Amino acid sequence: MNTSPRANKITLYIVMVVFALFFLLPLYVLFATALKSFSEVSASRMWNLPTIISGEGFAKALEKLLPNLLNSFYLVIPATAFSAILGSLNGYIFSKWKFKGSDIIFPIILFGMFIPYQSILPPLVRFLMSIKLYNSIPGLILTHTVYGLPITTLIFRTYYTEVPTEVVEAASIDGAGILGTYWRVLFPISLPGFVVVIIWQFTNIWNEFLFAIVITSSPAKQPITVALVNLAGSQIVEWNAQMAGALLAALPPVLIYILLGRYFLRGLLAGSVKG
Repeated sequence: MNTSPRANKITLYIVMVVFALFFLLPLYVLFATALKSFSEVSASRMWNLPTIISGEGFAKALEKLLPNLLNSFYLVIPATAFSAILGSLNGYIFSKWKFKGSDIIFPIILFGMFIPYQSILPPLVRFLMSIKLYNSIPGLILTHTVYGLPITTLIFRTYYTEVPTEVVEAASIDGAGILGTYWRVLFPISLPGFVVVIIWQFTNIWNEFLFAIVITSSPAKQPITVALVNLAGSQIVEWNAQMAGALLAALPPVLIYILLGRYFLRGLLAGSVKG
């Protein structure tokens, strides 16, 4: 039986709404529980809205997680900046300055994206201990900067391939060196690429757990992802504080997407289409 385009569209919308509601159910429970007092929290009433909106959970979560929240910012901001800048320089070199062995070195760098975290933990910990950066935020910054270089290099190399080589050659003729050409020609037009890398790296580093728990053994040095797990306690779990803590931990990446999201797809596709 043939169906009209209007009926197909209505069916599609209904299916999309059902899937959207299914996806949003955990968020509803998260918000509803976070806004309840501890006396209202129970498994039988988790679907109920709070009878009285309470900030008790947020107050407890913020009290316990604030130092670790700051640790996450101390980690994510420099690690994102360093990996973005170094990735930009790498992308510039590999896209515009061909040298002997570049076709071998670039794939080797990209291979780093496929190395599992677990496989490098023992040598990584020993290395950080040897340079006195184990159990420290600088150690985490170094780790995430290096581990982020393959993807940031790939993004910027793809982006810079769209820049005409003649522009780079003209800057060289005018006397600009490698860094001078990058600073005067490539860097001013790199905003879309930097937006993509900042969103990508900020989100990955903020949400990362394995490096954080292995490299930082002291609670005072741990980022919020590790502290959030420790917030659960051993006997009595204050679910309202747990849910409020999860919301606090999720807020910075969400804000990054809200502020920079409209540039993300534009920058991600830059360099992917020739012509």
